[in-house]
Amino acid sequence: MLSTGALRAHLLASRLAGPVATSREESLRSYRLFAAGDPRVLLGLEPQWRWAEGDLLRLMADRCGVSADPSQVSGPDVIDPERTLAGLEAFAARLREAARLRSPVLFGTGHPHRLLGFYASLARALSAAGCVVLTPAQGVRVDMATRFGVRAHRIDYVRGVALVREPGARPPASVTGAHTHSPLPVRVALGALADAGGPLPELVVGDHGWVCGAGQLGVEVIGLADTDDPALFVGEAEGRVAVTVPLDDGVAADFYRPLTRYLLDRAGLPWRQEWP
Repeated sequence: MLSTGALRAHLLASRLAGPVATSREESLRSYRLFAAGDPRVLLGLEPQWRWAEGDLLRLMADRCGVSADPSQVSGPDVIDPERTLAGLEAFAARLREAARLRSPVLFGTGHPHRLLGFYASLARALSAAGCVVLTPAQGVRVDMATRFGVRAHRIDYVRGVALVREPGARPPASVTGAHTHSPLPVRVALGALADAGGPLPELVVGDHGWVCGAGQLGVEVIGLADTDDPALFVGEAEGRVAVTVPLDDGVAADFYRPLTRYLLDRAGLPWRQEWP
């Protein structure tokens, strides 16, 4: 079992927490865009409250540990490892409860290059505990906005984890999918389950639009978020995201392995490596 102290050291050494690769400029830009209602950073969330830039900065200082000083406008942003550890404990508690109830669960990621192995290990553990890991809308087309215009994508599943890929870009079931913030894939997936008569997920686990899009529809959601993803933290503050773990979501995939073991240990679930 990985100790809390050892995990804290790993968070800092791998830059999952502490000074992270996400720059202060990136984070502040996201807060400005969120305050302006830009859908690229809302991630499918429709805020109930009015969030000005200053409000968002204070929220992110409270939830992540970034500097609350608006005059600090450059350099690396910072995530407090104690907040990451607290988020992981709450995340593990939700996994433990899902396993106890044998809840149907949906996993989805907009960061398949980095986080697929992390989610796949969780999916396998919950499946072994008796949960149904849902895979709706396999192969269904989703037209999503990209920096190159609207492009057709298709929903795919790799080891129980949803992702999207551009048709023909990679062979089916390859580990590489598209990086996306869009909530459209989870809306399509949930719609397919509803049309088929269920079961609907009692928990969605993921990041970006997979979390905010499902949370906006009233599904219980837990996820990971970086300092430039204020939507998940706003969703948590407003009660539509159950748990948001603050960490860098773009480091090397192998650096997430200790987090997986720690979570599964805390949740009382079996661990087996599910990395590519």
